[in-house]
Amino acid sequence: MNKEKEYLPRLIDKKISEYLEIFGAISIEGPKWCGKTSSSTHHAKTITYLEEQDNQDVALLDPKAIFMDNLEERPQLIDEWQLVPKIWDAVRRECDKSPIKGNFILTGSTTLSKKKKKEKVKHSGTGRIARINMYTMSLYESKDSTGKASIMDMFNGTQENTNNKEVDIKELAYLIVRGGWPENITVRKDKAYVIPVSYINSILYEDVEDGEKRRDINKMKMLLKSLSRNESSIASNKTLIKDIETSETEKELLSSRDTIYEYMDDLNRLHLIENQEAYSENYRSPERIGKSVKRHLTDPSLACACLSLTPEKLLKDLNTFGFLFESLVERDLRIYMDYLEGKVYHFRDNVTGLEVDAILEFPGGEYAPVEIKLGVNEIDNAKNTLNRFYNNMIKKPAFMCIIVGNGSSVVKDPETGIYIVPITALRP
Repeated sequence: MNKEKEYLPRLIDKKISEYLEIFGAISIEGPKWCGKTSSSTHHAKTITYLEEQDNQDVALLDPKAIFMDNLEERPQLIDEWQLVPKIWDAVRRECDKSPIKGNFILTGSTTLSKKKKKEKVKHSGTGRIARINMYTMSLYESKDSTGKASIMDMFNGTQENTNNKEVDIKELAYLIVRGGWPENITVRKDKAYVIPVSYINSILYEDVEDGEKRRDINKMKMLLKSLSRNESSIASNKTLIKDIETSETEKELLSSRDTIYEYMDDLNRLHLIENQEAYSENYRSPERIGKSVKRHLTDPSLACACLSLTPEKLLKDLNTFGFLFESLVERDLRIYMDYLEGKVYHFRDNVTGLEVDAILEFPGGEYAPVEIKLGVNEIDNAKNTLNRFYNNMIKKPAFMCIIVGNGSSVVKDPETGIYIVPITALRP
């Protein structure tokens, strides 16, 4: 099999290569179907699948028995290692014995429950096993972005004005519903919803388990729908409970705060929640700044699946379309900033109501505010928001940017210096 020919490169490849030269082993964590095994296979020399019963049975008896002794056969990929949790400590000990770096690649789509982790894993692996988060594909990785606008070029002030192929609003709706699942990239457009719907069903009927008991499917379904309705918004757990109360019967009511925490923990274990924390540095009135997270499922297609949304339905509901477009952009920003070793936040002034959709924070502490608008007709409002934010900051941003859906060019506004960038032109 020619892996080079079949493999679609990912931004995470760079970090995988670097970490294999630094650490004895790496652990790649992320949602199912996001491409962990495919990317790991690209970097590994041998592969052991623990979902194969024979391998699992051997590993349960003696985790070391599945290790490749010949160093020429490493890095060895051990896929879904969490099925035999004792493998973690066995890998750590093996790395302690060997001066060689890059012995193992561990992949897992589910984080161990706190109880199982306490029982089965004795050491964190710090210094031996490096954790790497993986997400679904960005538009740049799936080749739906031309990459003509670079975050780092804007940061360095070298981004040039350029034309970009205009993407119509129907295509944007399709990209949201399709999501960033590698297996969905080449699926027929009219069937783009099938894989995300299948993913949600897999969560509900197979994956939602804390190691002790099965969760109530109806309650988890209600929670997923509530999270989907509150996608890209600042919603507290109280808001989620209230949302469920008003939309479900008394029998199905999910009213316990403890219960919602437990169910949210399950979704976190499955790497399905990627909330944006609030940004608060260098603002003139820190006591006014909101602290709540902005809600996100790991990919906007999951919200579409939970709410039975198709591209046609999005086009008839521009308000929902706008929230999910924001989710699409913030998914890509999360991937790009992870590649740049930075972070993505959001901002809200609770007194004035001033909000900025995304704050990009770079490793050295520099930052950039970003407004996200589906249509170019909203650019003037976005400029006003960014200028108000700029005027209230003690430390000024490295640059400011508006990301739009249906723009046809990358432009630096001559009056404000704000970059205007179509999402289908962006790259790290």
